Amino acid sequence: MTTAKPPDQCESMADVRAGVDAVDRDLVALLVRRFAYMDAAARIKTDRGTVRDEARKAEVLDNVARAAEAAGLEPARLRAVWNELVEQSIAYEAVQWDRLRADS
Repeated sequence: MTTAKPPDQCESMADVRAGVDAVDRDLVALLVRRFAYMDAAARIKTDRGTVRDEARKAEVLDNVARAAEAAGLEPARLRAVWNELVEQSIAYEAVQWDRLRADS
């Protein structure tokens, strides 16, 4: 396994691509962890109607926008990415909620 170069040390597109691929692997690992929390939420919530929580969604998007801005990134761009992530998380949680209750 090779270690990707930091962005400021990349000298070729191969270096850049190796770095992006490494980050993508890290992101997948983090998404696996995030979706495990959706599994927990599906297990804990007693009412399927609470799977979608618009107030919580807004809070998550606001948190991400603030973190993005603090890191020097465009808040709107990351908000858009997280909006999709949250929507996919909600859809996943709903399926898990149904699956857990079907098995009972």
